[in-house]
Amino acid sequence: MSATEAAWLGVVQGLTEFLPVSSSAHLVLVRDVLGWDAGETELVFDVACHLGTLIAVVVYFWRDLVQLIVAVPRVALVETDEATQLGRLIVVATLPVALVGVFFAELIAPFRTPVVATVTLAFGGALMLVADRVGAKRRKSSTMSFAEAAWLGVAQAAALLPGVSRSGAVLTLSLFYGLTRKEAARFAFLLGVPAILGAGLRAAWSVGWDEISDERLVLVVGFLVSGGIGYLAVAGLFRYLTSHSLAVFAYYRLVVAAVLALRLSAM
Repeated sequence: MSATEAAWLGVVQGLTEFLPVSSSAHLVLVRDVLGWDAGETELVFDVACHLGTLIAVVVYFWRDLVQLIVAVPRVALVETDEATQLGRLIVVATLPVALVGVFFAELIAPFRTPVVATVTLAFGGALMLVADRVGAKRRKSSTMSFAEAAWLGVAQAAALLPGVSRSGAVLTLSLFYGLTRKEAARFAFLLGVPAILGAGLRAAWSVGWDEISDERLVLVVGFLVSGGIGYLAVAGLFRYLTSHSLAVFAYYRLVVAAVLALRLSAM
């Protein structure tokens, strides 16, 4: 992979990590359509891009994250302030993806294919349309129960499959719970911080620098580009959801799935 290819993939990752259209599906599909092959460094390159977008969400939501960090000592106590309760919910919702990442990550690798991405893009888009239509859009994220948070964690874990979309899955289920679009997006972004961080640490543990020493420039380019574009994406989406629905993203998913289905049928 060249630095130019890494930059374009960083743009794809930065745009799609927070938009509910699945970054993993777009990375798989762009590589498949353009024939770009990262070889043995594909996984670690994806993680480098994810870490770039992690920095983006940390910078954008730094005030919320500071409040959550300050509330950590109170999480185990009988405190009812919003930051403490939100912290508890994030902990509960993080457990499913942590368990899947530790024990089942290797089983998911064979499903990173255009066929799987096509199916999950279409199914997720249809669910998103329904959720955006029927959701009450009145609740704050801190009012959720632990059971609701756990199911959001399951939805986030399902996003390890390409095409599901981590933010899309969490947003969709949050809307079914009755959260406002802005609150659903805020919870999805904050919930992504430990998930992306965990994925990065896991990859760093399993892949040695000696194996990718010749690809460090590619990794740095992917990290920087995805981070910069990711910040613009999260800021834009958060403002957009203040007064707009998720329909445009749902229809985009359906259109991309249809195009991919036609392409696959012609192969």
